[in-house]
Amino acid sequence: MIPDTDRVGRLAQNLVELLSPYEEELIELEREFPQYGPLRRALGIAIAEACYAISDRPDPVQAFAPPADKIDRRAR
Repeated sequence: MIPDTDRVGRLAQNLVELLSPYEEELIELEREFPQYGPLRRALGIAIAEACYAISDRPDPVQAFAPPADKIDRRAR
């Protein structure tokens, strides 16, 4: 199944909007309780991945996969 890039972008945007306030709260908590650091970093990574998904990058399948006609020629 090939994901719809528009839908992926919308879902990633929703994820960023949902998680951002939690990251801000964790930043405040981490100042008083350093043991929250790994959780804050993990949440930051999830937000960064979502931001990457909604950025203006080319479709990863088209960017790294050879054109379909070249695949057909190799199979022969």
